[in-house]
Amino acid sequence: MSEARRTARPPTMKEIAERAGVHTSTVSRVLRQSEPVDGWSDSALRIRAVADELGYRPNLWAASLRTRRTTTIGAVMPRLTDGVVATIYQGAEEAARTAGYSLLLSSPPDDPADQRAAIDLLTGRQVDGLLLSSLHGPAADFVADLGLTVPTVALNRHADSGLPYVGGDDHRGGMLAGRHLLDSGYRRPAVVGGPPHATTGNDRLAGFVAALADAGVTLPPEHVVHAAFDVAGGIEAAHRLLDAPDPPDAIFAASDSIAIGILGVARDRGLSVPDQLGLVGYNDIPVAAQLPVPLTTVVTPAREIGAVGVRLLLESLAQPATRPADVILPVELVARGSTARR
Repeated sequence: MSEARRTARPPTMKEIAERAGVHTSTVSRVLRQSEPVDGWSDSALRIRAVADELGYRPNLWAASLRTRRTTTIGAVMPRLTDGVVATIYQGAEEAARTAGYSLLLSSPPDDPADQRAAIDLLTGRQVDGLLLSSLHGPAADFVADLGLTVPTVALNRHADSGLPYVGGDDHRGGMLAGRHLLDSGYRRPAVVGGPPHATTGNDRLAGFVAALADAGVTLPPEHVVHAAFDVAGGIEAAHRLLDAPDPPDAIFAASDSIAIGILGVARDRGLSVPDQLGLVGYNDIPVAAQLPVPLTTVVTPAREIGAVGVRLLLESLAQPATRPADVILPVELVARGSTARR
């Protein structure tokens, strides 16, 4: 470690300028910048190298007084124990850190009142903007009641919120699942959507129904069930479907966690997956490929959703008068052992 790094006093911009052979204003401008689109100039690289050698650290508190910004983004993400939501957060945190921002997280229950309280708490901390994942519906009314005072982007649920939105193509994901089950030889499929207020599950369900309709297959009402996006929801839904007078020979679950619950019920009932029951999940959580019967699933670009959400938010901060365009990211189906061709 250099002698400069051992000293308790941080270097001034004047000292950095003298060492780098540039004007102090140049140092100030370079050290305020995040990574430029075209890369750093030679002089900027020299300034940053000198600053690092001398142990320079920006005074964020003083900078916030000058710019009236805190370089902090608030993130409200219910159900952070869900692997998909956690991965969205990781993508957002990495993108924010790269841009020189900190991410301040709140993970309230999936309930409107709790989400409002979390948003109020973060805006009270004077965050520069908000990322709202898994908004509660009806989203447009919910957002209108918030009276948001900072730029905000919605992630992964409720493209109908009126906010700039980033999510996966859930309708297409549902269609991919429906086509795959039919192509694999299943003829009495069922679907377990998410809770009724979650547009992600509803879009996946609608895509699934559309794929079956295109093939001339009608889905009986008793083969459509809504459940929470967790294992317990899958267990409850599986019992309802498999106890029906005409039980399905395949199930599309709107999340991998739901599918895991269904897989457990099938095991307990002695049903062979995929021979007696085909199963498709959604999201491709890490454990999906490692289950006793590897799970066929639709891959959600979760990390990219978080990263793109931060990019849209930074665009909103740079150009407050311009609303960024929504971004719908592509999805794909990965076929595994739970839907072996019959």
